[in-house]
Amino acid sequence: MSELESGGATAGPNGDRDFTRDLAMSRETWRLFRILSEFIDGFEVMSKVGPAVSVFGSARTKPDHPDYAAAVEAGRLICQAGFGCITGGGPGIMEAANKGAYDCGGKSVGLNIQLPFEQEPNRYQNVPLDFRYFFVRKVMFVKYAVGFVMFPGGFGTLDEFFETLTLMQTRKIERFPIVLVGKSYWEGLVDWMRRELAERRETISPGDVDLFSVTDDVGEAVEIIRSAYDPAAWRSQVRPTIPGPRLGDTH
Repeated sequence: MSELESGGATAGPNGDRDFTRDLAMSRETWRLFRILSEFIDGFEVMSKVGPAVSVFGSARTKPDHPDYAAAVEAGRLICQAGFGCITGGGPGIMEAANKGAYDCGGKSVGLNIQLPFEQEPNRYQNVPLDFRYFFVRKVMFVKYAVGFVMFPGGFGTLDEFFETLTLMQTRKIERFPIVLVGKSYWEGLVDWMRRELAERRETISPGDVDLFSVTDDVGEAVEIIRSAYDPAAWRSQVRPTIPGPRLGDTH
């Protein structure tokens, strides 16, 4: 008997119906709807924010650290430049950038992620969104941003940095400014990329190291993004995708 004839049940090792696998597959199918719902919620909310700058950095940065104060200033300057400020919604650098934008009266977006530890939404969000899946959240960071400001951080910050570089390098997204704030933190990595990846092993092109900038000045970071902002290009980036005709259509 085929799977269709048996009502969709699958056979176990002895030919009997494998209800455990059926249940697992059913759960996997329903997971697709949960993923889709996160994309829908994200698109509906973020499409109303307008052009924004995504700010990344460590969740472990304390309020008395100089990086925290610099991120507050970055959030304020982003707001004053007419952009929304997007963060991961958590503590540390994320809280600081949200605070700067929130106190300035701008759009302060928090893309909160459900984690078994650490992530507690900060109180400086006036556009909050909650995500279960990292990959859905990453789309929102990139799709609605006109630039990235990246402070010192851990694996999550580096992940966003390298994934976005990959998307630009492979031309899956249009190039936009990525500014790394904190030369003492970033320059060792940048020197290694230039020496090992570009020159010694040739695993990237020399120009790939020019896909981002490094500075100690948050004012310079925001100005790099503001001066590169192209309203027409941003509207093209975020416009809804309307499917074209299918192959074989004659009208």
